[in-house]
Amino acid sequence: MPIPLAPVGLQHFLVLGTALFSLGLFGALSRRNAVAVLLSVELMLNGVNVLLVAFAKYTVSAEMLAGQVFAIFIITVAAAEAAVGLAIILAIYRLRRTVQLDRLDIING
Repeated sequence: MPIPLAPVGLQHFLVLGTALFSLGLFGALSRRNAVAVLLSVELMLNGVNVLLVAFAKYTVSAEMLAGQVFAIFIITVAAAEAAVGLAIILAIYRLRRTVQLDRLDIING
């Protein structure tokens, strides 16, 4: 006999978005690899996107598509951030032969 499922509400999306943001924050603060830090920042941005779209769906406002427009803007900024971040990491790797953040001392030349 199948178990009846509760409808997905705003609280479910709040938990999901907060979990994604928290995992991304933990990864950004605890990782030593520059690529892993960039991936963690992307995870944080995706958590914010989930929250924006959820609030746009479950709240009544004059701007019906405000959450979706902000989410598309964040996706665009995240794509640019990933491209620039990976280009910087590749340049650092060519110069220092490492992407470990604790081994980088760029200021010393």
